[in-house]
Amino acid sequence: MDSDPAVRAPVVGVLALQGGFAAHAKMLRGLGAEVREVRTPADLDGLDGLVLPGGESTTMTLGIEREGLAEPLRVFAGAGRPIFGTCAGLIMLDRDHLGLMDIVAERNAFGRQLHSFEEDLEFPGIDGGPVRAVFIRAPWIAEHGPEVEVLAEVDGHPVAARQGALFVISFHPELGDDHRLHERFLAHVRAAMDGTPA
Repeated sequence: MDSDPAVRAPVVGVLALQGGFAAHAKMLRGLGAEVREVRTPADLDGLDGLVLPGGESTTMTLGIEREGLAEPLRVFAGAGRPIFGTCAGLIMLDRDHLGLMDIVAERNAFGRQLHSFEEDLEFPGIDGGPVRAVFIRAPWIAEHGPEVEVLAEVDGHPVAARQGALFVISFHPELGDDHRLHERFLAHVRAAMDGTPA
């Protein structure tokens, strides 16, 4: 395989300790990425980007602690590699968990499973009309710092944001057939591989 980053497929990890990692992996493979399930620090080696999927944030936190992944994840992010956090993945990146993004997430902000819902969201820079977002026990961003760019809101509450190479949403893009947000993430990954801003 050609090692030129401009032509080789990006190698993207999906944290696979718990939650909806398989659906993310399937969508990313369909978009041409090489996908690796991440369960240990060694699995981060050689990745160009990483997805932190939805799931149960407490269980995910325990798994990260058990496998000694917290500091390797911080090093990975510190190297400027893109990370895409969805639902519980958004929570994992906040100030109170891995501390990688200058946000505070409020868990189950829209209510429990009974209060799951769908919403059409407009995203800046994404063509083709609104993104249909599936919210399941979703968080929202209760606080954020000045370097955080809010990308979408529901009832005035931020549900999508970006800070540098970190991209978070509070819903589940892997559950539908709209792959534009995964495409956007892969564009960030390819830009980082190329050394150019996304």
